Amino acid sequence: MRQYWSAPLAPFHIADGTALASSTTLTDISPTPNITLPANFLDPGMTLWFTAWGRFSTTATPTLLLGLYYGGVAGVAICATAAITTPSAVTNQTWRFEGEARVRTIGSSGTILGVAVAENVSTTATNMAPATAPTAATIDTTAAKALTIGAQWGTNSASNTITCHHFAVEVG
Repeated sequence: MRQYWSAPLAPFHIADGTALASSTTLTDISPTPNITLPANFLDPGMTLWFTAWGRFSTTATPTLLLGLYYGGVAGVAICATAAITTPSAVTNQTWRFEGEARVRTIGSSGTILGVAVAENVSTTATNMAPATAPTAATIDTTAAKALTIGAQWGTNSASNTITCHHFAVEVG
C-alpha cells in the first residue's frame, strides 16, 4: 500500500512562457522548462490538479483554443476547449485555465480523464474543457512525459496574442 499526499511538481516557474501571436498553429505556451512526469510515476486513482493563467489581447473576435497536453502539444490532449470566440479588441485581459485529471489505468495504453474551466476568454466568462462529454485519453505512463498548456488562435494576426504567466501542477 502506498501513502499519498498532495504536492506541487517542479519546476516552479519564475518567468513567462513565450507569447503566441501571428499563428494559427497549436503551440506550447507554458513557461519553461516543462513540468515532466517521470516514467512509471502515475498510479490508478492519482489526481493531477493544474492551474494556468496569463493575459491575452485580440483584434476583432478571433477564436482561441486552450488545453492541457500530455507529451507536449504534439502528444495527447487530456482536456481542451472547443474554439472559443473571444471578445472584440481587448488588451491585456486576464485569462485562467484550471482543472483536474484522474488516472484510471497505467501502462503503455494507460488512461486519464480530465476536465477544466477556461475563464474570462469569452463573453460568457467560462467555458468547459472539453465542451462535450469528457472521455478518457490514452497515455503512455511508462515513459517520461511533459505536461504543457497549448493554445491556438483561429485567426492569424499580430494583435491576437496570448501569454502564460503561471502554470502549476499538483499531484495527489
